Amino acid sequence: MGWLVISALLLLATPTESVGGEWPQVLGPARSGVAAADERLAQEWPAAGPATLWRRGVGAGYAGIAVAGDRAFLFSRVGNAEVLEALDAASGKPLWSDGHPTTFAPQVGGGNGPLCVPVVDAGRVITLGAQGVLICRDAATGKKLWQRDTLREFAAQEGYFGVGSSPLVVAGKVLVNVGGTKQEAGLVAFDLATGATAWQKTSEPASYSSPIVASVGEGRTGVVAITRYACVLLDPATGAIGWQFPFGQRGPTVNGATPVLCGNGRLLVTASYGIGSVYGSFDAAGFKPIWDGNESLASQYCTPIYHRGYLYCVDGRDDVPPAVLKCVEAATGKPVWQERLNCYGTLILAADTLLLAKTDGELVLLSASAEKLSVLARARPLPATVRALPALSGGRLYLRNDDTLVVVDVGLVAAPPENRN
Repeated sequence: MGWLVISALLLLATPTESVGGEWPQVLGPARSGVAAADERLAQEWPAAGPATLWRRGVGAGYAGIAVAGDRAFLFSRVGNAEVLEALDAASGKPLWSDGHPTTFAPQVGGGNGPLCVPVVDAGRVITLGAQGVLICRDAATGKKLWQRDTLREFAAQEGYFGVGSSPLVVAGKVLVNVGGTKQEAGLVAFDLATGATAWQKTSEPASYSSPIVASVGEGRTGVVAITRYACVLLDPATGAIGWQFPFGQRGPTVNGATPVLCGNGRLLVTASYGIGSVYGSFDAAGFKPIWDGNESLASQYCTPIYHRGYLYCVDGRDDVPPAVLKCVEAATGKPVWQERLNCYGTLILAADTLLLAKTDGELVLLSASAEKLSVLARARPLPATVRALPALSGGRLYLRNDDTLVVVDVGLVAAPPENRN
């Protein structure tokens, strides 16, 4: 199997008073829900909650914010167009915007805006709209570089809520969970520079889960993708399938959570609707289950956070409360602690601290400890309903609901130097 060897450049930063890395794609730098290594969170908040840095109105949709450099990218529906806006990350000042017409209406639910978080890479920003229109723009100017209508070109369906799997940039390609029925176009890779089709593989329908990059040993890199009915490992250069196993089921179900890497050579996939979780070991040649079932985790769309041998997750379904905040031992699937919630939510980890963004608008600061649930602070920067994934960059937390984007200061400010006079 001709696996492509990818050399990763790690950017090392020295913490200062304004610390924290970027959030250039869904679920952050590594699509894991884990912030950059130098991101630090304040361990307490004022009684009124963390300070609001700026806020502004937004269009419809559940697409979270992407942050790269000094820019935040907002993707939403305004009237009859899906609009990408570049904003100054510190102030919210508009820098440019560009839209594309849409006629999307969901089969289920009321949201008619885009779902996919933009991805920023190599000076480009890529969006995937609810009707499958894939657009690559210049991140500095908003100039459209290329565009593909993936649903029309590859004979794919919109899905219950529209297209919802965020694209992945890897090995100079944009990998999209298309679900096309035309000439095995379940997963399609497009050239990042030109938009030309690089390869297309599998006849699998699409899911709402976003693909991730995974090491498969000896410097080799693969892509793990969850489709409508399977989990697949592919070579990003050619699309060659390394292995796959069934995951998902027919009927009114979705696979929404992103795959989770749990240390070296370990993988967790999870879904609700009676599907449950599968945890196992993998390499380039195969996947071996270690535990599975519904008892440990069965998350609808909250992607579990892996930290020091444990998984933290909001388990259950948004539409069938109550959900449960859980800590689970990854190696065994054994729950360590759990707390019933009045609604659903999603998580971000920075160092040893978790941020829980609940769908009712409450923001909760937690210690990421397997010993016990420890709540550090609570606030309500937005009213319900908050379903878009939050973003954390440079101490700023970006949260949006159906009509408002708010940016709050949750960063840890470094202590001033000692007075040596």
